Amino acid sequence: MLVDRIVRTMAGMLLTRIPPPSLRLVVRSMWASEPGPAGALAQLAPRREHVLPTGDMHLVFRLSGSPLRLFAGAGDGTGWTMGHAIVGGARSAFYAREVGGPTASVGAQLCPGAAWALFGVPASSLAERHTPLDALWGAAAAEALDLLHGLRTAPARLAAFEALLVRRLAQRPLALHPAVAQGLRGVADGVPVGELVRASGYSHRHFAALFKEAAGLAPKRLQRVLRFQRLLATAPGSVPWAELALALGYSDQSHFIREFGDIAGMSPEAYRRAAPSAPNHVPIDRSTSSKTWGTGGIRIAPTPLHRGPPNDRP
Repeated sequence: MLVDRIVRTMAGMLLTRIPPPSLRLVVRSMWASEPGPAGALAQLAPRREHVLPTGDMHLVFRLSGSPLRLFAGAGDGTGWTMGHAIVGGARSAFYAREVGGPTASVGAQLCPGAAWALFGVPASSLAERHTPLDALWGAAAAEALDLLHGLRTAPARLAAFEALLVRRLAQRPLALHPAVAQGLRGVADGVPVGELVRASGYSHRHFAALFKEAAGLAPKRLQRVLRFQRLLATAPGSVPWAELALALGYSDQSHFIREFGDIAGMSPEAYRRAAPSAPNHVPIDRSTSSKTWGTGGIRIAPTPLHRGPPNDRP
């Protein structure tokens, strides 16, 4: 049974869905959005936001409005565009993008291993950057975009998107290395990486390479991001930061503040003042985003995509 959730506001409508069993190994969630009344859109001037990392990849088709525009940091007044069909790789820190009025879009949050299954490349090739979908699917990316453009409602677009992913997965079924599957469970549970390496039977270097091919991030980096997400999920507006930091295992307050800034591109207090309506989408201005925080949002030059089989696939 499909489980849909619909949220309607003056800005637009968001339809989210838990994927069907045939996709649940590679897709964590799916969504389709539609813009609201024209009067609401006219009031929304372009602005910027920090998108905070979840540890997952995303596949998005933007069906209206401008192409995705990214910025290298607070001092970047122009940015660069990425098109309308994009893969967002797993990230260890924020990126900055332009947002204006709501747009029609269809997308999915992807699980570790999805890069091989859906795109034929390791997740490490896509990590810390956005990649135009046509670099991975060729002409099929434009065909998919045209198909979704031709449908008039969010439910119809989401159904077509789901069928598209099912067909893609049938061509190259997911097969996670057993050591990676075990490592992902351990990372999510906060097991020290050294223990995961010993349990895998591989060297630290070999285990980390296998893990990055599937997840995009090294085990320790993914563990940092997941701890950060647990922090955001613990109602940070109502609990003192120091108390949260202690409960989540940060060694001291300076460690917590430094790591928060590296990941979010702002201090904990700046995040609290921004009061984002969605915890991973933080509206910013030039004073909120400090040039001193981390490397999130900095454009990384593309590297050739390795299309061979992953090492040690069973």
